Amino acid sequence: MKKNWSRRGFLEAAGTVVAAGAVAGASTANAAEEAPRGKIKIVGVCCSPRKGKTTAAAMQICLDAAKAVSPEVEVELIELAGLKIPGGVAAGVPLEPGEKDDFPALAEKLGSPAVAGIVVGTPVYFGNMSSLCKALIDRCMTFRKNNFGLSNKVGGVLAVGAARNGGQELTTQSVLAALLCQEMIVVGDGKPTAHIGGTLINDGKDSISGDEFGTATAKNLGRRVAEVALLVKRPK
Repeated sequence: MKKNWSRRGFLEAAGTVVAAGAVAGASTANAAEEAPRGKIKIVGVCCSPRKGKTTAAAMQICLDAAKAVSPEVEVELIELAGLKIPGGVAAGVPLEPGEKDDFPALAEKLGSPAVAGIVVGTPVYFGNMSSLCKALIDRCMTFRKNNFGLSNKVGGVLAVGAARNGGQELTTQSVLAALLCQEMIVVGDGKPTAHIGGTLINDGKDSISGDEFGTATAKNLGRRVAEVALLVKRPK
């Protein structure tokens, strides 16, 4: 067993442990999967371990707003709940025999040329992102090893917490920092709220419907991601 990992060794392991076709394959196998003529896709990745709950609801609001920007915008919601994304692979830890890994298929989708924007949504746990979200971010290190496969895609973040000052902004900043490291074009929620992303409250009854301000930030985030993605596609 190797000891005293260097930073360089860590990065090399992260790039080589992932199956050969995971991301490099995204640029080849997906080369034919270009967006339909005149179309772009915005993908929302919900990193809550609870399928179909408040983070997913917030993401759907965000994606609906993105889709409403233009007929050219298509959207897709991906929930990580129930998927297996072993974070240790990013550090060179091999999978256990028979251990499932759903990341390669997800990486292929996110790296597709058809995807122009990605919104990451996470619940807030102790002032930060969920373990699923962190595992996703760690595994996305493979994009850095494969020609920065997320470069110039537009990125945004939303977070759902248990109170107005429940750590949503801190969590959003943490995820945005990771997106910046991927050479993504990060945006916040657009005007009139215009802050760093979507910040919503779970009222304790698994509902965000009463959070008018938070819902507005999710809508504005979706609209802003779509607007910028369209500008990147066709600069004026």
